[in-house]
Amino acid sequence: MKNQAKYVRADESWMLGAFVLPIDKFDAVKEMISWFDSQNPLRVSALGPKTMNATVFSQAVAKVSAAIGLLSAFDASVASVEQLEMFLPEDVVLASLRETRTALGNLPVFWEAPPDRAEQTIRLIAEVNSEIEKPNFGFKLRTGGVTADAFPTSIQIAKVLGSVMTQRVPIKFTAGLHHPVRQYRDEVKTKMHGFLNVLGAAVLAREHKWEVKQIAAMLEDEEANAFSFGNQSFAWRDWEIDVTRLKQQRRFVTSFGSCSFDEPREDLRALNLL
Repeated sequence: MKNQAKYVRADESWMLGAFVLPIDKFDAVKEMISWFDSQNPLRVSALGPKTMNATVFSQAVAKVSAAIGLLSAFDASVASVEQLEMFLPEDVVLASLRETRTALGNLPVFWEAPPDRAEQTIRLIAEVNSEIEKPNFGFKLRTGGVTADAFPTSIQIAKVLGSVMTQRVPIKFTAGLHHPVRQYRDEVKTKMHGFLNVLGAAVLAREHKWEVKQIAAMLEDEEANAFSFGNQSFAWRDWEIDVTRLKQQRRFVTSFGSCSFDEPREDLRALNLL
């Protein structure tokens, strides 16, 4: 929270998203909200507990809703909950997911599932979204961790990107995207996905209707000079998207979570991209 209070006042605060805060930490940070103000607000992405079955999940959603209500009692110009992130158990069915909307209202929610059941989860989310005028459910993909086995393959990520594109479901990413470009990292004994690779592939795939193989090719590119930024466009090799279209794609390609705001910026500066 101390870092976040500093970051919201930094020159690069334009690229800073919401602060990922577990629901069970809400009470602990109430005194720290005074570090923020209406010019430098605390925007929270609430992190719900991980549950393993539909019954416990429903109970947890009710508690999440109550916790968010308590934080929402603060001046909304100073502190606000922008969205919820929460793991979706395998046995949650359409009716159960519909019920969460009753509890959570219009709050945007990103439901997380592992890569091996991402496509079925995305279809479920899309079905719920289709029932209302302003859809507010998205999908959250974990793109790494502290061990090699926590990193999904490029093909797995590509299939997820293809699925959210087809189903018109928003996506956010979490974990493992500390560096702009894909590279081998000794601390995890594997190649870490780059956030320029992942975010770039997500928007270019939507713009150019890529197949999975083409998406995976961009995800696996380790050459920093393959990525370029012009005044009015972003490009990877011969593929380009202009700024206007990029802004439109932000509805679907939203953000990535990272335990560091410094590391990504330092790497971008080293590549002369920031």
